[in-house]
Amino acid sequence: MLQAYQYALDPTPAQRAALESHAGGARFAYNTMLRAVKANLSQRDAERSYGIDTADLTPRLSWSFQSLRNDFNRRKHQVAVREDGTPWWPENSKEAYANACKNLAAALKNWDESGQGKRQGPRVGFPSFKSKRSTRKFAFTTGTIEVEADRHHVRLPRLGTLRVHESTRKLARRLEQGTARVLKATVRCERGCWLVSYTCVVERAAQRPAHVKRVASVVGIDVGVKDLVVAATAEGDEVMRVCAPKAFEQASRKLRALQRTAARRRGPWDALSKTRCEPSAGWLRTQQAIAKQHVRVANLRRDRLHKLTTMLAQSFDVIGTETLAVKNMMASGGSHKKGLNRSIADAGLGEFSRQLDYKTIWYNSVRVRADRWYPSSKTCSGCGSVKAKLTLAERLYVCDNNDCGLQIDRDLNAAINLARVARAEQSACFDSGGADRKTTAPAVLVAAKPESSSGSASPQGEAA
Repeated sequence: MLQAYQYALDPTPAQRAALESHAGGARFAYNTMLRAVKANLSQRDAERSYGIDTADLTPRLSWSFQSLRNDFNRRKHQVAVREDGTPWWPENSKEAYANACKNLAAALKNWDESGQGKRQGPRVGFPSFKSKRSTRKFAFTTGTIEVEADRHHVRLPRLGTLRVHESTRKLARRLEQGTARVLKATVRCERGCWLVSYTCVVERAAQRPAHVKRVASVVGIDVGVKDLVVAATAEGDEVMRVCAPKAFEQASRKLRALQRTAARRRGPWDALSKTRCEPSAGWLRTQQAIAKQHVRVANLRRDRLHKLTTMLAQSFDVIGTETLAVKNMMASGGSHKKGLNRSIADAGLGEFSRQLDYKTIWYNSVRVRADRWYPSSKTCSGCGSVKAKLTLAERLYVCDNNDCGLQIDRDLNAAINLARVARAEQSACFDSGGADRKTTAPAVLVAAKPESSSGSASPQGEAA
């Protein structure tokens, strides 16, 4: 299976300049070939408007990776030069330019297939040019991509040996044992911090660690923005409740103060003269402090989600969850919905689902997704009746059935219903002779690849 190992780099000033040069070269190659593709399409459209036959039009520029790469190699001698005529493209690795062309070929293919209806998910627009404010990144697929024996350095083509902040022992041990093979190394800059990510093919046994004790066999998990996870068994016992950490909300006060400070200083844009100017040193320092806060929030969220999903995948055999379209849940809804959208993003529900998908495979557990339209929160866990309407403000579920009258926390009620769905689905699969059978209703068993993610544009699931 595919697995990525990411490390924070600690480059020297000379290495940082080389990283910037490689990222700029990759952006230049991407924009150069995109400009050539757009010019070719515009030329063909103009000739077509003049009444020229299709057979006599300017030949269409191929969008394949190899064609774009060869075309850039022919153009770079004229376009990738300085004002004095000296070429600058030899200063960077050829892999930076090649992978930029590969990314453009994939973007053009996605746009073409989306327009023809061959690609699922939301409509993909035509690729746009990358600016200096875009994410600076590049990749290597060939050359010297190694992890040094001292566990604190990595080696990349043309960049040489770079120090990393974390120990690389986990990846180094797998490479030494022959249970991992590096496919690609991607370098990117995230708010001033350079990161390297190794994409590897890893051989690993799907098993639970020996020191981890099983808490329950089958549970249902309801996720939300107040309580990130509420886990319960099908019998109605609550086994876990984890409050949403809300890392961004905790850091928002300091971020607001820093942004007010930056607004009082001279930035790159003068509002009075409406011209660009040289930003002040104080403004630059404040921007670095703002970026540092955002990196800290992202790291806290990522760390907590990894620890939580690992614990869930190791502690339970079968996990029943909802099927939520988080992107659709955060669709525009006016100013009254901004706070909810911010809370959903702060909770990281989409990343939680992605991590749970592949970690259940790692630790030999099963995730059962309820049908998107299954009303887990509206269904009474006592009698099974379904409420017609349940607002988000109602945190206590009260059954409308006079014979039942159950009163229970709505998140716990949803978790119990999801546990029963998972138990019924798992029983049906074992009765049929296998636990990997896919069904359509009311749930499906998940057997997704670790790197896969949902891009469906179908309606959102029920929010907790």
